[in-house]
Amino acid sequence: MNCPFCGYVDSKVIDSRDVNDGIRRRRECLKCEERFTTYERLQPASLFVIKKDERREEFNKEKLLSGLHKACEKRPLPTGTIDKIADDIESELYGLGKAEIPSTVIGDMVMQRLKKLDYIAYIRFASVYRQFADITVLKKEIDSLVSPEVEPVSTSQLPLLPVEELVVAGKRQRVRK
Repeated sequence: MNCPFCGYVDSKVIDSRDVNDGIRRRRECLKCEERFTTYERLQPASLFVIKKDERREEFNKEKLLSGLHKACEKRPLPTGTIDKIADDIESELYGLGKAEIPSTVIGDMVMQRLKKLDYIAYIRFASVYRQFADITVLKKEIDSLVSPEVEPVSTSQLPLLPVEELVVAGKRQRVRK
């Protein structure tokens, strides 16, 4: 491992720890004595994505994260949620054990997770992924989210007063009149 500070080719390992998907090592350069961290991860077999125009390109998690970040931009989501979704999708894709996956499978996985997470992010992603031709198709998609069979998604905003206090406050107001 080359030192990132001076470029020297040799270093010693000071500490090793298991992390989620590999090993984290703290190293010290034998020349400049600077310390740095390296990660070792098992590299899975290559996974190729079959695009709509039949092209094949290697799966790129960064492209997946980019699409998720654009869809979830300025949404009140817990920290790390987007990375967790990308990690889950990547694990599921490699878990399928196939060398090639259609891009539609990945898009559907993203849609499914965003629909459970945040309706606005879901609509943003769907509008690009499904390439809505006109506003009526978009309206139908939004109406499907608003239908009574779909449970509303929390916006992480707390009510000003608990429901019980609202009922009690309403009763007090009627008594005063």
